[in-house]
Amino acid sequence: MSKLSDPTSRATSDSSGHAPRDGFADLVPELGVSNIQVSLSFWKDLLGFDIAYDRPDARFAYLVRGRVQVMLCELNGRWETSEMRRPFGRGINFQMVVDRIAPMLKALDDAKWPLYEPPNEAWYRVGDQEVGQREFLVQDPDGYLLRFVERLGMREPS
Repeated sequence: MSKLSDPTSRATSDSSGHAPRDGFADLVPELGVSNIQVSLSFWKDLLGFDIAYDRPDARFAYLVRGRVQVMLCELNGRWETSEMRRPFGRGINFQMVVDRIAPMLKALDDAKWPLYEPPNEAWYRVGDQEVGQREFLVQDPDGYLLRFVERLGMREPS
């Protein structure tokens, strides 16, 4: 069994960085990606995420941006329940709350990266209130659908 396919070797391979400063989130999606370097460029350079820690030999990185945490791991056959075909993540979008979406939108525009859905203001009914957010959707290099949200507050239903 090669080092890259052995789960123990992958998990214990050399690492740099440290655990997230504010601790680990209770839910952290791990996205299987086709090319870790391409994905890291997208997540870091265009979306403003930082690598908390990584295991380069395992082609794995744990990313953070504010309170949002996501793991990226290059496909290796271990946890793929069926053939992976683009776009990955069909039927799911990951909503991530950030402080401001404007810097992300500028970086994506500068890179000429297409948006799946342009920024818009959305108000969602929650009980007897509405919760507002400015949001946009974009697909990562493998097609995962990502929804980034800037909170606008709550209001009485209109």
